[in-house]
Amino acid sequence: MSTDTATLRAPYAYSTVNWITAIFMVLFHVAAVAAFFFFSWTNLLVALVLHWFAVGFGISLGYHRLHTHRGYRTSKAFEHFLAICGTLTLEGGPIFWVATHRLHHQHSDQSGDPHTPRDGGFWAHMGWILFGDTHHNNTMLMGKYAPDLLADPVYRWLNSYHYVPLILSGVILLAVGGWSMVLWAVFLRVVFGLHATWLVNSATHMWGSRRFATRDDSRNSWWVALLTFGEGWHNNHHAHPVSARHGLAWYEFDISWITLKVLNAVGLVRDLKVAKITTRVSIDEAA
Repeated sequence: MSTDTATLRAPYAYSTVNWITAIFMVLFHVAAVAAFFFFSWTNLLVALVLHWFAVGFGISLGYHRLHTHRGYRTSKAFEHFLAICGTLTLEGGPIFWVATHRLHHQHSDQSGDPHTPRDGGFWAHMGWILFGDTHHNNTMLMGKYAPDLLADPVYRWLNSYHYVPLILSGVILLAVGGWSMVLWAVFLRVVFGLHATWLVNSATHMWGSRRFATRDDSRNSWWVALLTFGEGWHNNHHAHPVSARHGLAWYEFDISWITLKVLNAVGLVRDLKVAKITTRVSIDEAA
């Protein structure tokens, strides 16, 4: 593992706590539980819509399939819009997220992987965020692994001030629906989105089926796919990382792929890269 890569991965040790991140995680989880005492159908609907924009558009279509892997092309304005949506998840700015995920693919389930379950399921799920310095705001360091994004001043600003869009959305929600809407559409939504996304790091490297003989432990998980707009078809993705389509079979529901086809039909995206669909039997089924 190179020296640069080593600096990006916190050692597998729970003695060093990233206190700022840990405190915010505790506060968000407490507020998420409190949201259930202020239920309304309006609050639920607003939370679901923002969840789709934040995780569906921001993480799945944006940070992951576009910014990290360039699985399709679109206008710079729509790229920036997707990145802004991504910041609403509290998962960091685009340069941090993309650099971390590219390192994950480069060293998947090996030394240098920031969040492999081989260091423990909890570590893969959220331990890597809570313990040690995760370099959320170290734009220049993370930019070494995302030079394409580092060259764009919009991404540099978003990476350093990734919390601003979430704060602004919270202020708007407070003015429109009061604190009950903030609890649902910010705190509960963010916590649910975080754990759903983290399941891709943890669960889909521990449980599920394997269609492709990749060098890592990636697996396909239908239930994680349902929670993450199609990101749970993780073995498919590791076998064909550039493919904008992750669910490669008719029964592998991939709502982000369906969304991309709609966006392509109306001209918002183009040049969709798709892996060749095969009839290969799952490795686990063939064993």
